[in-house]
Amino acid sequence: MPPPRLPDEAPLDMPIQRFRGPLSYDDMVARLRPRRSPPDILSRRVLLMVLTALLSVAALSVIKETLSFDGLSAWDVLVMAQFFLLFGWVAFGFLNAMVGFLLLMFGHHPGYIPAPLKTTPFTSRTALLVPIHNEDVDAVFGRVDRMARSLAAFGAAEHFDFFILSDSGADAEPAEEAAWIRLARGAPVPIYYRRREKNVGRKPGNVADWVRRFGAAYDHMLVVDADSLMSGQAMAGMVHVMEQHPSLALLQTVPTVIGAETLFQRWMQFNNRLYGPVASAGLVWWSGAESTFWGHNALIRTRAFAESCGLPDLSGPPPFGGPIMSHDMVEAALLRRRGWSAHMVMIDESYEEFPPTLIDLAVRDRRWAQGNIQHLALLGSTGFHWINRLQLLIGATAFFTSPLWLVLILTTIAQALVGADSAIVHGTSVDILIMTLVMLFSPKIMSGIWACARRSRREEFGGAAAIWRSIAIEIPLSAMMAPATMLTQTLDVINIFRGKRAAWNPQSRQSEGLAMADVLPRYRWHLVLGLVMLGLIPLIPATGLLLLPITAGLLAAPWLAQWTASPRRGSAFAARGFFAVPPERIP
Repeated sequence: MPPPRLPDEAPLDMPIQRFRGPLSYDDMVARLRPRRSPPDILSRRVLLMVLTALLSVAALSVIKETLSFDGLSAWDVLVMAQFFLLFGWVAFGFLNAMVGFLLLMFGHHPGYIPAPLKTTPFTSRTALLVPIHNEDVDAVFGRVDRMARSLAAFGAAEHFDFFILSDSGADAEPAEEAAWIRLARGAPVPIYYRRREKNVGRKPGNVADWVRRFGAAYDHMLVVDADSLMSGQAMAGMVHVMEQHPSLALLQTVPTVIGAETLFQRWMQFNNRLYGPVASAGLVWWSGAESTFWGHNALIRTRAFAESCGLPDLSGPPPFGGPIMSHDMVEAALLRRRGWSAHMVMIDESYEEFPPTLIDLAVRDRRWAQGNIQHLALLGSTGFHWINRLQLLIGATAFFTSPLWLVLILTTIAQALVGADSAIVHGTSVDILIMTLVMLFSPKIMSGIWACARRSRREEFGGAAAIWRSIAIEIPLSAMMAPATMLTQTLDVINIFRGKRAAWNPQSRQSEGLAMADVLPRYRWHLVLGLVMLGLIPLIPATGLLLLPITAGLLAAPWLAQWTASPRRGSAFAARGFFAVPPERIP
């Protein structure tokens, strides 16, 4: 006899929220709830912003001085405006990494909350939610099985229930149900399965449906993605933290990438595991109780989520209106508006997988771009904390940096064609170029130093020589990838403003390689722009040579996408000691 598909329903009200208009009396009272942030959190944020502004203004003053040697033209002003915005992004990233590097090197681990070494009595129940949409059944259910057994090995299984929440098509249900029955019969924790016939609201609608039907029976919900993997110790430790802090509603982990097979995945996995801690430590340092939400590998207080996060559709047609696609950052802002704390923690044994190819990453970025750009309409929402507004703005404008870079490049070319190279030659200060390169690449060097500073960590990455060899090959690969990403994201933004919607297709998680015939159509505009820039070199030799790395990256985009999509090449690099990372710690 098959196990029960679902437990008894325990309905929980989840009212739809308003982004505009005065807050209710209950909301105003809830905002008085005490929050746990470092006492100097405002000073941290102000320091980071002031230093970013100072670096940007200093760089702008040098550019202005060199551009104004023959008077400032409208072209020069346009170049300066774009440069200031883009340099600010680079400076902010550099300062964030510098803070993280110093914290880690001096033994401070912001937001690190260690999971207990042994279990203590729980006072709550937690549901682990696995929303899926036409995923690889064996892979997803295999990860669920590992998490369930890890919980049992840690002694916490009786306090968790698992829910596989399917939004897959009807043709996927037989395979999913058969896999669920096999898993649920032998699992050490109750595992339930539900498939929605109507996929209202995509993933946030999927989770909201569970909250409204079953949420009252669970104190917390641990939301993971189809490619997520977490250890029993990590999950139980997060629950203990939530139990000890009544004002805490969201505990977001910083997942690390596992399961790399293609060269592209191994490259990105190395970036995540080596560079990620430095960047994450800086992010945690200034986020405080207003941390963001990434939608997965996070523990949430169920009633807080229900009372705060009922998402309305945005007015107007898609892509700007309709269901909120990038729901997670908005939900974090709504929780904070109601007075709850949201914290980020850097703990081990919280994992996710990465898209296998550059093309698959671009497909994922296309969805994120549309969802994040929707956030521009929410910046004026009533009651949002200014840090949440800043996070929404950063997320939305992140995809505008690529069009800005492209416009800056085209402006530079046009200026050189009109001014016979003089403006760009004088405007490209060696000092500014060096400063920009230092800020772009020094976080990678800092990460290498951090990894080598402790013997055990150094050995997990394959030793100091392997670390620096990998960094030495990763930097030119990233430099080659940047122009391709720039143009891809620019085209995405253009298509979004043309009204083209992102499709909700299952994410590709494996690759056997890419044929050039499939790659070339996706990069035709990259080749066109690269060839045009190459052809302009005789006309504007100084500018053309300065932009040659960008030209080369555009022309190499199809080859880079195909070359890095190979699992065989990924294995070959691993065999030679490139892109080694610490092993996952879940049996």
